[in-house]
Amino acid sequence: MGDQRLRMADLLAALSVATDLGMGRPPEKAIRSCLLATGLARALDRPDAQVRAVYLASLVRHVGCTATAALEARIYGGDELASRRAAEPADFGDSREMLAMTFGIGRGAGPRRPFLVAQAVAGDVRHGKTIFRSICDAASLLAGRLGLGQEVQNSLYQQFERWDGKGAPLGLARDEITLTARISEVATQAVLAHQAGGPDAAVAKIDQRAGGWFDPLVAEVFRRHGPGLLREIDAGDPWEAVLAAEPSPVWHIAASDLDRVARCFADMVDLKSTYTLGHSTEVADLAEGAARSLGLAEREVEDLRRAALLHDLGRVGVSSAVWEKAGHLTRGEREQIRLHGYHTERILACSRVLEPLGRIAGLHHERLDGSGYHHGVAAPAIGTSARILAAADAFQTATQDRPHRPARRPEEAAESLIAEGAAGRLDLDCVRAVVAAAGQQTTATRMTWPSGLTDREVEVLRLVARGLSNKEIATRLVIARRTAEHHVQHVYTKIGCSTRAGAALFAMEHDLLRGRPGLTMR
Repeated sequence: MGDQRLRMADLLAALSVATDLGMGRPPEKAIRSCLLATGLARALDRPDAQVRAVYLASLVRHVGCTATAALEARIYGGDELASRRAAEPADFGDSREMLAMTFGIGRGAGPRRPFLVAQAVAGDVRHGKTIFRSICDAASLLAGRLGLGQEVQNSLYQQFERWDGKGAPLGLARDEITLTARISEVATQAVLAHQAGGPDAAVAKIDQRAGGWFDPLVAEVFRRHGPGLLREIDAGDPWEAVLAAEPSPVWHIAASDLDRVARCFADMVDLKSTYTLGHSTEVADLAEGAARSLGLAEREVEDLRRAALLHDLGRVGVSSAVWEKAGHLTRGEREQIRLHGYHTERILACSRVLEPLGRIAGLHHERLDGSGYHHGVAAPAIGTSARILAAADAFQTATQDRPHRPARRPEEAAESLIAEGAAGRLDLDCVRAVVAAAGQQTTATRMTWPSGLTDREVEVLRLVARGLSNKEIATRLVIARRTAEHHVQHVYTKIGCSTRAGAALFAMEHDLLRGRPGLTMR
């Protein structure tokens, strides 16, 4: 890509499809919400700076969607994508709607369903606060890393607040909530209602909940302008429209900044499970090292590194109930997993800049003998970059814990990959290059940690990021529970967040999940 300048809106619009899938929605829900919210902000005669904040906040509204996916799947008894489809349009201030939501809990769980419903209802308040706070924390942190601005960060942290003060996580009311968040919420709910029942249904929903859920002023503006905006969005190509709607000046980034954007979305994907924290970044490091040792051109190395960072985007479209399952997978569950490479490829195809990366990333589970997925292609259709990525992904995955097996030692992973190469499934030269790259990753002793963390606090941070409770941390480190609690609070204070999701994102951003304090690490 050289010194080419890239349009940030093009990247975010494409990557927003991953968040659509993560919410159990079809593609384009985010960009349609963005178009409506931007139109409402302009109808309110807001200054360009606020219109821009509304545009960006609505486009990436659900960037924190992976923060609690596994927790929701566990609490609500299965497919969190299905439960989110039911929960997102529900009025949490209406007890009847909340009761109706319980009918979808635990479907397919057989005799366990009554227990799951009772568990969800009993823990709704406690779990709800944790879920809202974690999603908001993750969304705000990722928006900061993307450089979207403080107004967008604040709006994303307030996305579940209500005009009447009955929202979460802060219980803000009225003008305590940013106008950006209030506009975005009306637009999001209006689009959902419109997709379910047309413009009349959207107007009715916003009208009925004005003054409770929604800001009355924004609701009134939607009543006057919303139906026309929705018809305009339906009549055109939303992909062209979302770029045309971007407030001036158009935001361009240097090609080199694409790494930062890709890294943010890599961490968003890996946040979906405590088993995959740091996976995409480590795969990218291995792939880059192997590519350089094999003599690939610099442009090919750059594309491969970025494709590796984004290779698992499609994971968000598969329920955590499948990814977290320790037992035997059904045929249907295996088919869902096989689709995640397809989802990755299609997400990246939504951007002219990212589409070439998708042609590499979408092949990361292909095998030279044709036994891989999702295309099922053989050696002639798999280029060198895709072969390297397949080997890097297989090696890194083997060295991380998974629900159905413990992590393998690097030596064991290397032996397994070499056997796959000898059997003609992986490229043996690429396997050897990846193994060599893995052996070079522990090179320097790290003497200091970010945010003033101590060695012990880094150990604690890693355990918090992986979902351990204070009691489990105490047991693991052989310390008193009260001591563990103090350590956890000190860590949260130093890194500036208060949720496991925030701790995990901090750990991934600063490469704190590899190695141990006091030992050599990258």
